[in-house]
Amino acid sequence: MAPPPPSNPTLPAWLPWLLALMGAAVLLCVLLSWQSLSRQQSLEQELVRRQEASQARATEAQLAAKQSAELVRDTAAKVSLLDARMAEVALQRGQLEELIQSMSRSRDENVVGDIESAIRVALQQSQITGSAEPLVATLKQADERLLRYKQPRMEGVRRAVARDLDRVKAVAVVDVSTLTIKLDEVVRMADELPLVSGSEAAPHPRDEHSGAAAAREREHALKLQREQAAAAADGKLALWWWQATQQLSSWTGIVWGEARTLLRVTRIDHPEAALISPDQSFFLRENLKLRLLNARLALLSRQFDTAQSDLRDSQDMLNRYFDTRSRKVSSVAELLRQVAGQARQVSVPRPDDTLAALTAAAAGR
Repeated sequence: MAPPPPSNPTLPAWLPWLLALMGAAVLLCVLLSWQSLSRQQSLEQELVRRQEASQARATEAQLAAKQSAELVRDTAAKVSLLDARMAEVALQRGQLEELIQSMSRSRDENVVGDIESAIRVALQQSQITGSAEPLVATLKQADERLLRYKQPRMEGVRRAVARDLDRVKAVAVVDVSTLTIKLDEVVRMADELPLVSGSEAAPHPRDEHSGAAAAREREHALKLQREQAAAAADGKLALWWWQATQQLSSWTGIVWGEARTLLRVTRIDHPEAALISPDQSFFLRENLKLRLLNARLALLSRQFDTAQSDLRDSQDMLNRYFDTRSRKVSSVAELLRQVAGQARQVSVPRPDDTLAALTAAAAGR
């Protein structure tokens, strides 16, 4: 018999499982390796990307830092320039304020100086002319100028000006122009004044009672008309007789009037006045005019004592040599009395308050 074939050794049953398990393990290892490799690659890529991003950010940061540094330098330069400009502006502002203060002080000093000089000149003019008008006008102008100026430092000066203005206005000064006009009127009327001597001394009752005389003349004319009408009614003979008697009466009145002028009785208080001849009357009037002109010149030169003396002499001449019953002489005497009563020395008060206030303002107090 043939020998049996040799038997193959049998594999254990767990070997396939082991091999399968090992294959699965190897496969698993491969998968894990591949997965880890893939993850590593992705990590590397992520790292590379992040590194690139970090480098880009670092570059940007460096660029930004550089720009910031440049900006800081520019800002610092601008700040320093602004500081220099601010310092310059502050210096200019200080200089400007000093200039404004200096100009303000200079303007105040100019205003004070102008007002003070104007007041002193007006005071001199008032002392020369004796009139308060120059000082009053100057004080009013000073008050208006201070009102427009509106400076608190000048309020004291303005109050002082108002006080002095009221005090100067309260003084009654002599109106020389009016007095000289009155004297000129007296000088003009000197040639028309009737003298005591001569026919000029005759009274003029008809001038004083002209109205009553005119009324009597009208009544007399009406009476004559009635008598003439009555005589005409009686016949021509009666009319002729009436006309003859009227003519004789008028001639008799004329003769009686002429006879009355041959003798005149008057009262003469000063006998020497009646002895003045017509030639001497001319020199008497000229002497009166000279007295009046001397009084006028004395008034203009503020010499009131001399003016009063000349006015008294003029009044004495008027009462002694001129007919005081005449209305012209009476009006001239009244004018002379008015001039003598107003021609007196009146001192214009000094504006001491204003001058003191101006001195204080100029001193800066």
